[in-house]
Amino acid sequence: MIVKTLEDVLGTKGEAHGDKWHSLRLLHEEDGMGVTLTDSILEAGFEMRLWQKHHFEACYCLEGEGTLEELDTGTVHKIMPGTLYAMNKHDRHFIRAKTRMRVVCTFYPALTGEEKHDEDGSL
Repeated sequence: MIVKTLEDVLGTKGEAHGDKWHSLRLLHEEDGMGVTLTDSILEAGFEMRLWQKHHFEACYCLEGEGTLEELDTGTVHKIMPGTLYAMNKHDRHFIRAKTRMRVVCTFYPALTGEEKHDEDGSL
């Protein structure tokens, strides 16, 4: 059984951050679950182009408001508490946080903890 708190992840490879975002990755490949689970904060004004070329990602918004733009179609979705968005086709997207957002995300297959976003936003 795996039991972790957010505090357990602070200062480890599970803590990732950048300009206006902070993510605590609670599960990694080494945990043997096959998925990664994150608890992430996107600060107001956060904007980022993302593309999970090698992973499927699903996110659930717990707090805050923002938008998600599908880059291949131009469709814009409002994100607010209770909204799920899932990149089931490795969708290229652009996320913007209008207010501070908290999202819980899963990645399949699991992240190793060493991944970094490339210039095109891919992971």
